[in-house]
Amino acid sequence: MPKLVLDAFPATNATGYPPAHAAAVEGRWYRRLGPASGLSQFGVSHVTLAPGAWSSQRHWHEGEDEFVVILAGQAYLVDDDGEHVMNPGDCASFPAGEANGHVLQNRSDADCLFIAVGRPSETDCHYPDIDLHLAAGQGFRRKDGSAF
Repeated sequence: MPKLVLDAFPATNATGYPPAHAAAVEGRWYRRLGPASGLSQFGVSHVTLAPGAWSSQRHWHEGEDEFVVILAGQAYLVDDDGEHVMNPGDCASFPAGEANGHVLQNRSDADCLFIAVGRPSETDCHYPDIDLHLAAGQGFRRKDGSAF
C-alpha cells in the first residue's frame, strides 16, 4: 500500500557534523522516508525542529536540488537574501549549484514540521558562515582542506 505510517519510520537526530558544529541541530529530528518506502530517484525526509533548532548549518550544494514545504509551526528561512518567515503551506526551492546558503531556524516556542525533498549527490557542499566544507568522497573538512 502506498500510504506510509509515519510512526513505522524511526526518528533520529543523528548528524555527521563535527562536534564544533553539531549543537545547532540537536533539536532536529528526522525520518528518512525515501529508501525505506522503495523510492530510489530522490530522498524525502519528514523533519521536526524543536524550538531553537536549526535544520542544518547554512549551506548550499553543488549537485543536489532541495525542496521544502512547511507542514506545521513556523520557521525562518535564512539565505543570502535575508530572513523569510515560513508558515504552513509555504515552500522553498534550492537548485543545485546555486550558491545561496540556506537554513531553516525554529525561533518559536512550538515544534516546526516540514518535508524535505532532495537527491543526495556526491558533490561538494559549502558552508559560507563557518569553517566547514563537505568534500566529495572525503567527508567534512575545514575550508583549508584539513581534517577535524
